[in-house]
Amino acid sequence: MTRQTVYAFIDSQNLNRSIQNNVSHKGAQIYTGWKLDFKKFRVYLRDKYSVSRAFLFIGFMDKHEGLYKMLEGFGYELIFKPTLTYINENGIETVKGNVDAELVLHAMIELPNYDKAIVVAGDGDYRCLLEYLDAQKKLGFVAIPNRYSFSSLLNDFRKYFIFISDLKTKLER
Repeated sequence: MTRQTVYAFIDSQNLNRSIQNNVSHKGAQIYTGWKLDFKKFRVYLRDKYSVSRAFLFIGFMDKHEGLYKMLEGFGYELIFKPTLTYINENGIETVKGNVDAELVLHAMIELPNYDKAIVVAGDGDYRCLLEYLDAQKKLGFVAIPNRYSFSSLLNDFRKYFIFISDLKTKLER
């Protein structure tokens, strides 16, 4: 039997923020955030799901050049999005690099090259991609960063869910 080719498409900001942020429900904290070890995560994707290529979609900032080189050294293929800096209503500077369109586009560009895709995000904006991959029988898993905080728009794909937040002991930095 031939081994399937599996690619991962990772929304780095969604992954990072969802893992790190605390989650409360009715005033009680139900989840304590932690820091993901991206090297361990890449090894996990390779060993557990046979991911041969892991595309990491990330906003580009000159000051993070060292981080990008390190992530590439771990085996990620980085796809950059230009970032925008703006001041929010509280006067706090915020940097934004929304990668949704890039992730969807690259999943479609690479479609002929993989048998199964793992989409790493809990964002409802990816619903259309998941629908298409499922219809094409190419959806392997949806790796939801945090079981306590993801879009209900993804609920139709629950049979594909794996929760990264449950892997703290394996993947924490």
